[in-house]
Amino acid sequence: MPETRTHAGKVPPAPAITPADKNDQQLLINGRAYFPAGDGDMPLLWYLRDVLRLTGTKFGCGIGACGACTVLLDGKATRSCLLPMQNAAGHEVTTIEGLASDGLHPVQAAWIQEDVPQCGYCQAGQIVAAVDLLQRKPKPSDEDISTITNLCRCGTYPRIRRAILRAAEAMQAAKK
Repeated sequence: MPETRTHAGKVPPAPAITPADKNDQQLLINGRAYFPAGDGDMPLLWYLRDVLRLTGTKFGCGIGACGACTVLLDGKATRSCLLPMQNAAGHEVTTIEGLASDGLHPVQAAWIQEDVPQCGYCQAGQIVAAVDLLQRKPKPSDEDISTITNLCRCGTYPRIRRAILRAAEAMQAAKK
């Protein structure tokens, strides 16, 4: 069956699921409430991709080493391939699709301005990790940026660093 696409070519997210039972735990994803049922051991990554069709979060290694699956869990970078659904329940998840409600997040804009991606596979996780860093360290040093452990097999690290610094400047300027 072909996927339904919006005019922008994006697959629309699945509708919010209503609770079947009062004991179901809510999971807030990109500002929408869901009440997932099923296997509590299923990694959050598969719920996002296979159930909700939020495919920006990628499967890379399955062991939490590469960071392609990075999402924000209560505002903190988390590897969704390692997080069972039962542990995500009751929390707020933000994916690459939910970073900005209107337009681009400053980190996404900086990524474009610095022409960061080559293959692009790791970029969603890289961007989400950078958002987490900038929430904690609004004026990051090179050492701070080096704490991001997401991998890029194309080696775009110098551009990633420049994009993070550009986003930090833009976010600081927006506060003034």
